[in-house]
Amino acid sequence: MTSPQPGPEAQSLSAIAISVDGLSAAYAGKTVLDNLTLEIRRGSSFALLGPNGAGKTTLLNILSTLRRPDGGSARVAGADVVRQQTEARRSLGVVFQDSSLDDRLTAWENLEFHGLVYGMAPKRRRERSAAVLALVELEDWRDEIVRSFSGGMRRRLEIARALLHEPQILFLDEPTAGLDAQTRVRIWRYLDELRRARDLTVLTTTHYIEEVEGADTICIIDHGKIIAQGSPEALKAQYGSRWLHLTPRDQAALEAIQAARPDAQPLGAHGLALPADDGAMTDAFLATFRDRLVEVRFQDPTLESVFLSLTGRQLRDRADDQHNADKAAGRRGGRR
Repeated sequence: MTSPQPGPEAQSLSAIAISVDGLSAAYAGKTVLDNLTLEIRRGSSFALLGPNGAGKTTLLNILSTLRRPDGGSARVAGADVVRQQTEARRSLGVVFQDSSLDDRLTAWENLEFHGLVYGMAPKRRRERSAAVLALVELEDWRDEIVRSFSGGMRRRLEIARALLHEPQILFLDEPTAGLDAQTRVRIWRYLDELRRARDLTVLTTTHYIEEVEGADTICIIDHGKIIAQGSPEALKAQYGSRWLHLTPRDQAALEAIQAARPDAQPLGAHGLALPADDGAMTDAFLATFRDRLVEVRFQDPTLESVFLSLTGRQLRDRADDQHNADKAAGRRGGRR
């Protein structure tokens, strides 16, 4: 007797890794998620972008079963995050924004403890621990105390730990924040190889917008609502603008430009960005202010310009981020 095949609806549901329906959440009476609805297909790379306070981390906390929603529902790998928390957690690997490693233990001991929490058999724990340490190139450091690791090494170990129990879905909350460019490239290389090798769904939040240029879908949220969603190419075609990036000569020039062009957006610590789709208006502006500028460049539509057009803000303040990264690097020192 032939077993009945799943119908189209069941097949469709199995293709969805994450489903969010009318999700809402508030803190101290302030709405953080406002009737949020979205679907993420299995095996896809999904990037969640938004200004600070947009609701990204709250959404990840709900999907990770760390917080209950105030309204609506959510499922990960088919499991309801409120009523089936154990099943939901088994399908997830999570790399949190702040390190959650025990730095008094070795790399191997951190993995061993994680495997015990997930009920992995001893032989399987050993096999998987060796495999994920090799994946992130930390085999030679397996017996070293994590306290001696650099920030990049800790991040790689956290990714290894998140993958130990072979999850179907990987959550990455600011996975490369504060790391140097070389380490960020290395981490994304690991993740891209993993996604190609397995049917792994990756949900990422990041302030480094260039890191998600290759994502299948980008979702931009602000004030707890989705304001745009689509492939990087589609978003750039629909919302991208040409911008004029400029650095005024001094504070007086900056204030004069802001008075003349109220549509000017802050750009880093001392720069401004002006919409430049209107060629005649741009030419007139440059004729007036050229002598009061130390740098001028045109920026064709990018994901950064999409974000700026939709939210009126940059995704991150590059100057402050670099300052924080430099301070963190100074504290870490040590191995790479």
